[in-house]
Amino acid sequence: MKFSRQTTLRSQATVTGVGVHSGLPVSLTLGPAPVDAGFIFVRTGLDEADREVPAIAESVTATDFATVLGDREGPLVSTAEHVLAALRGMGVDNAIIEVDGPEVPIMDGSSAAFVAAIDQAGIVSQSASRRFIQVLKPVQVAIGDSFGELRPHANGFRVEVEIDFANPVIGRQNYSIDLSPESFRREISRARTFGCMNDQARLWSAGFALGASFENTVVFDDTRLLNPEGFRFSDECARHKVLDAIGDLTLAGLPLLGAYRSMRGGHKLNHAVLTALLADRSAWRVVDAEPARRPRGHVEAGAGMVGGMIAPAYGPDVS
Repeated sequence: MKFSRQTTLRSQATVTGVGVHSGLPVSLTLGPAPVDAGFIFVRTGLDEADREVPAIAESVTATDFATVLGDREGPLVSTAEHVLAALRGMGVDNAIIEVDGPEVPIMDGSSAAFVAAIDQAGIVSQSASRRFIQVLKPVQVAIGDSFGELRPHANGFRVEVEIDFANPVIGRQNYSIDLSPESFRREISRARTFGCMNDQARLWSAGFALGASFENTVVFDDTRLLNPEGFRFSDECARHKVLDAIGDLTLAGLPLLGAYRSMRGGHKLNHAVLTALLADRSAWRVVDAEPARRPRGHVEAGAGMVGGMIAPAYGPDVS
């Protein structure tokens, strides 16, 4: 009999790079955390004592070009979404994320380096059962021509993204995924952030994209892709928007049981939909994964009973 338990990291793992917006060198260390801790950022390298901020929706201080987390004294960690996507996507429930600069390192613009760090650290099961936020009814938000929705979904967590850019190199793309460690690693983790060269001067003047380069960003002009190596996927931009959505929705604090749909969205829309869900207490409930009794038919290994339905484990049942 299997059941879905919470997981954390076996040991620490560190990555170093630069911040895509700040351009500053930064080191990030992933490490173990106790049961029910969730994801906690620890901002080190400050003149005063280290400061902690939980990775929850209430900690969001800005969503312009990245998701920024902070506390009453101000922002602490920018561009949190890529490492959070890796942790949730790979089935980790609890982790400490130490960052010695104002921004998570961009690495190659995807979550691949963070997945590699999780692999290096290892994932271990903990004593408590995994808890979920189960979506009970649709919650919808429209911002201009952007639309987002969280709705009930019978099995696990699904993300459906559609983008529509005037730039013909990107154009209209869509991508959908039923999240599991295997699908995240294979389909989403390597999709890189992207931007248009024409926006560069405006972003620089606003203090953004100071660390952007061909090594960490997919870059376009009006008619062509400028990166010499080309795309990793023909629909890489849509896949990266899925990655961002997974990271932003990790700020629910628990893995979601539901489906998220985004049209022409981004960090602001992702956060608005999550905030709308959490504000409506009739739209969700917290449920525990329980031991799965094997019926006469086959039950997938690693599945658990959640609220009376079979829900796949988000991570491996390891020890």
